[in-house]
Amino acid sequence: MASLSKVALVAFGVINGVNAWGVLGHATVAYVAQHYLCDEAASWAQELLNDTSDSYLANIASWADSYRLTTAGKWSAPLHYIDAMDDPPTSCNVDYERDCGDEGCSISAIANYTLRAGDSDLTAADTTEALKFLVHFIGDLTQPLHDENYEVGGNGIAVTFQNYSDNLHSDWDTYMPEVLVGGSSLADAQGWADSLVDEITSGAYKTEAASWIKGDTISDTVTTATRWALDANSFICTVVMPDGAAALETGDLYPTYYNSAIGTIELQVAKGGYRLGNWLNLIYKQKIASKRRSEKFDKGLRGAAPEPREPRQMSRANLVRAAMGGACCQSEREHRH
Repeated sequence: MASLSKVALVAFGVINGVNAWGVLGHATVAYVAQHYLCDEAASWAQELLNDTSDSYLANIASWADSYRLTTAGKWSAPLHYIDAMDDPPTSCNVDYERDCGDEGCSISAIANYTLRAGDSDLTAADTTEALKFLVHFIGDLTQPLHDENYEVGGNGIAVTFQNYSDNLHSDWDTYMPEVLVGGSSLADAQGWADSLVDEITSGAYKTEAASWIKGDTISDTVTTATRWALDANSFICTVVMPDGAAALETGDLYPTYYNSAIGTIELQVAKGGYRLGNWLNLIYKQKIASKRRSEKFDKGLRGAAPEPREPRQMSRANLVRAAMGGACCQSEREHRH
């Protein structure tokens, strides 16, 4: 490991819980997204976040992980994943109705916060919170083990990586990306993001990048986000545990397994950033910009802006249920990735 020792990283993971992609991966997703935001959407996000630096999304990319560890934010823990009740490595699939529990999941959360981020009737604080959640949850959804129930998303699969005992989930989240990049700072994330943008623009991802966002629509967020989850979950059977969990629990995952997995990790982080950038552009263009044009027209026509409506007062739980259409499957699962 480069800048941080593995011992320090393990301690960090124990204290902070397992975070999809870790700080490095989430910041990298955010930096890639920033590259693809249109100027107007970027200005909108910077205004909400009160941050005009070149790290405005990266600075808050892991906020949702910190928030869920607080007393006030523990309700949000189930929104970081969806537990696919499939049968890897024989069968990998995600079914929203089957897999998204009553407490919500990453897909319902993306649907909910897409609505809230584009709702100009909400307070600035609520809209900002929605943006911060979206930046994080879209990153979460591209980590294959955040779309899998088996052994608590791989947390229960004990493995060895570079002579250290840990679990498969933490290796995918944190340790393998940091071995690749050599650190976990914002500068490391920005450098990784720059290389991924190069691959999207003119390299290995150029011909496939358009397919990552094909059909994406904020008018049917559940279908779109489920497609993203299915895409990530498919790697459980082909890359994450192609020969089952037992095959990973003997020997060291470095270098053979690492070499087989790291390309998929890079691909998924690139997808997360590209999708996030496009998603925020869609929210801005279809919700924020259209609302502003309407208000400008009304003001010019009537000589005054229309009277604002009162913000909707709904509990977070009801907002999640509303985003899911008021119904979801039963679940007795109580765990956190």
